[in-house]
Amino acid sequence: MSRLINDEVTHAQGGAQRTTTTTTTTARQAPLTPEKSLEHLKRCQAIAVEHARNCFSPYMKALSHAFDVQIDEAKSNQEVAEISGIQRLFQKNRVELEEYFSGYVAEGFVKFKQKTLCTELNTGHGDELSIVDNLDLEESLILSRIVQVVDTALAEPLWALNQRMALINGGEPVREVSNPSSPVQLCESLRKACKLIPMNIDAAKTALNTFSEQLHQVSTDIVADTNQYLADAGLMSDLQYRKSKPKVAKREGIEGEARALSGNDESSEQYQNSLLGAIKDLQKTLSDMARGPEPIGSPLANPFNHQQMIDALQAIQLQSMAMIGMPLTGAGQVLAPVNIAAAQQQLQQHLGKDGRVAESDMHAIDLVGRIFEYILRDDNLPDSIKAALSYLHTPFLKLAFIDPGFFEKPDHPARVLLNNLAEAGIRWIGNDGSVQHNMLEKIRETVDRLLNEFTNDVRVITEVLLDFNHYTKNIVRRQELMEKRAAEKAEGEEKLREVKQRVNQEVMERTEDKELPSSLLLFLLQPWFDYLSFCLLRYGDQSEQWEGALELIDDILWGMEHRDDPHDVQVQKELIERLRKDIFAAFEVIGYDSGKGEKLVNSITDLLQAAIAQREPEPEPEPVQEEAKKVVEEKRSAVPAEAAYKPITAEEQRVVDGLKQIEFGTWFEFDGGRRLKVAWYNSRTMHYMLVNQVGKKEAMLTGLELARKMIAKTAHIVSGSAKPFFERALENIYQNMNPDHAKTAS
Repeated sequence: MSRLINDEVTHAQGGAQRTTTTTTTTARQAPLTPEKSLEHLKRCQAIAVEHARNCFSPYMKALSHAFDVQIDEAKSNQEVAEISGIQRLFQKNRVELEEYFSGYVAEGFVKFKQKTLCTELNTGHGDELSIVDNLDLEESLILSRIVQVVDTALAEPLWALNQRMALINGGEPVREVSNPSSPVQLCESLRKACKLIPMNIDAAKTALNTFSEQLHQVSTDIVADTNQYLADAGLMSDLQYRKSKPKVAKREGIEGEARALSGNDESSEQYQNSLLGAIKDLQKTLSDMARGPEPIGSPLANPFNHQQMIDALQAIQLQSMAMIGMPLTGAGQVLAPVNIAAAQQQLQQHLGKDGRVAESDMHAIDLVGRIFEYILRDDNLPDSIKAALSYLHTPFLKLAFIDPGFFEKPDHPARVLLNNLAEAGIRWIGNDGSVQHNMLEKIRETVDRLLNEFTNDVRVITEVLLDFNHYTKNIVRRQELMEKRAAEKAEGEEKLREVKQRVNQEVMERTEDKELPSSLLLFLLQPWFDYLSFCLLRYGDQSEQWEGALELIDDILWGMEHRDDPHDVQVQKELIERLRKDIFAAFEVIGYDSGKGEKLVNSITDLLQAAIAQREPEPEPEPVQEEAKKVVEEKRSAVPAEAAYKPITAEEQRVVDGLKQIEFGTWFEFDGGRRLKVAWYNSRTMHYMLVNQVGKKEAMLTGLELARKMIAKTAHIVSGSAKPFFERALENIYQNMNPDHAKTAS
């Protein structure tokens, strides 16, 4: 199995070493000659293979112990037999497994030399899942978790090894997925080696989880020894690990990043600008009809200039902190929201009666006020977030005079910040008091910083935005990964559920009206049921394997009947040998217990021989009959998906139909304020997987169950739209203003 690097040198073009986000204290080294690269690579391969062999014996000992624990905790004799069988196979094939494992480790270096090594732990496949894919998915989830822990612990030496391996690689960058000495390569090598042993998903999980105990130590040894060898050989011997300092971005660069984080596409920008234009038209119409906001100041006085407005608002902004009485970031502090109408009265008091506010400025004051009034009315936002965001009213109003183009720019940092603060509040804070990732404190800290630091420099808002996005970026990435894995697992489980329903239907249709012996029923509804599920998942319902598995049932049922025609009797006799061969081959595929399989096949053979002899079969033991009755009842009670989710009333049907249109990411709020998000659903069976605010699966509800909760008012949709918060606010303002305009015009 073991593959070693051959001595044929590939003359590849080398290049100088390229640096990434980290820096070294060494000067760039010239690329190695192909001969020298091959020499170093062979030595690195020998180090990795030696450590891989040394760790295998402790791993096998730990795995045997893990199986012993499972056997002690088993709930049935069948489970004990299955685990014991797999344990014996591991012991029996111990030497071969070690050869395969070390061979795959060595093969990674061959692929590295050929520049084809890229070991990604894929946690998802296409839409077509198979039983093998489901097993691969489970394995990938386990290994990615294990590898992540070890990669984090070995971040510095792994980085150094990647830099040194890049020299061997002709100057091309090397990452963990392409480094043959990295932890992910060891995990993938073990996964491939374990394919030698037929296992179910639970056993495979045990085999891989047990390896986590050895992975950290063997990876530490391999990476350390390989780094030491390469450093002694002169490859970056004085290499040091240091994170590079971030470069100070230019203003346009910062704004560009803010735009990238805004989530506004071109069509959304046009739509928001059209909404804003319509709102301004309505404001002007209402002002002409004397239905606009109450003017500030004396109608005959000169208008206040923008600097006077900004100075007055700055004074209010400073007072707002004193009115609160303590910092916004106070732990456990409950804030009262800002009274928007009172804030406008404060502005009038600070401006005095020696001037007036121009009509265009009154429109800006009115629009900002409406936006923050919408915040306080928005059912999407938890109450704690409404209160915190309301304190941004004065800074945003001041911004409207400092940067009048703020309203026309959906990608303006202030608008993006408000969008992101609102989204974070919906996503990680619930009305039941739950707060994830310390988000409430972070949001209040962000508001507090704006109140204290924002005077007249818009760059402060950009800096605050980047700081907040930096905080949430890693949280979002981890949560999306968790949600993706939960959705992939749910999709696999749902696919398996549908397959079992199809298999159940096929078997029941063939056996429903027949009086069959108990042993035959147990065969059809247990091991052969599993084999049919395997064929359908792996090959599909148009495959020869699936059709052949169904034909075997038909052949057995045909052979069980008494035949008078000599030709038919001859076919019955030939059928016995063919069936034995086909059944044992299928049992081997699904890993069915050999002892139980032998008994079932012998029982079926006896039944067929009795049919050939045209005599009644021998009575079966009572325990076998009882077990068969129990299994038959379980299969008959399996309700088809369509019937299980059929609504009872017209109202339920209407709500279920509406649920078919919701988007992934829609939030629901349940009794007590608990919020869950739809991360995945099956449009065929109407199963909805709901995750909590950290991305962990909380519930799997049917469409009918969810509809009934909504009708009973114990659940409601929190956010049925993926639109940015500011866009939703403009929509709401326009809708609230338009009826007044229509009524006045009529």
